[in-house]
Amino acid sequence: MKRSLIEEAQHDPRAMDSLNLGLQTLTAEKRVAWALEHAPGTHVLSSSFGAQAAVCLHMLTRQHPQMPVVLIDTGYLFPETYRFVEMLRERLSLNLKVFAADQSPAWLEAKEGRLWEKGLDGIERYNHIRKVEPMQRALADLSAGCWFAGLRRDQARTRAAIRYAEHRDGRWKFHPIADWSDWDVGDYLRRYDLPYHPLWEQGFISIGDVHSTRRWEPGMDAESTRFFGLKRECGLHGLT
Repeated sequence: MKRSLIEEAQHDPRAMDSLNLGLQTLTAEKRVAWALEHAPGTHVLSSSFGAQAAVCLHMLTRQHPQMPVVLIDTGYLFPETYRFVEMLRERLSLNLKVFAADQSPAWLEAKEGRLWEKGLDGIERYNHIRKVEPMQRALADLSAGCWFAGLRRDQARTRAAIRYAEHRDGRWKFHPIADWSDWDVGDYLRRYDLPYHPLWEQGFISIGDVHSTRRWEPGMDAESTRFFGLKRECGLHGLT
């Protein structure tokens, strides 16, 4: 693909379509390489250190070892998640950048109660305070011009139309494994001897906060395991 295509795609929807068609022909690793070469500004990777997070953490840092890896710590992650973070930080020598809300969990609960128990409006307020605002701050503080994330189309109906590349409000966002299946993920983890999140074996397929993550049971879809089935997305990936 031509270097000028990324410049054209910022302003021309047809060029953006062409860019995504071109990225579709590449492997995930080559999509990463292309974005690292052509996308301007500081490159960052966000990770929730969820069930299959080791894939993108490994793939991105193999090509850019010092890439900032942003973790938004809500203060309510599973103990297993914190241990998973520490294990992968050491194993992959991650340049980890942890961001959190200004108020502690205890302070927020004292002021507003358990927002996640207050229906959809409460969940959305909770997500904005503890996830969205810290991510906005992370992207600004790191001067991110290019943001990588491990979203995949088959994770949920809300992600079925994810593109490999998008550009909004002056920032690029890339989803290099957007077209991967669970089989592709498992194959990559086996190939490089990488671990799933420790709760994966206990039936947790989408892992977030302790209070709003449920173990998968027969008959449930992925959306039902998060936020009591009221919503799938926390809003973090609607940012640019």
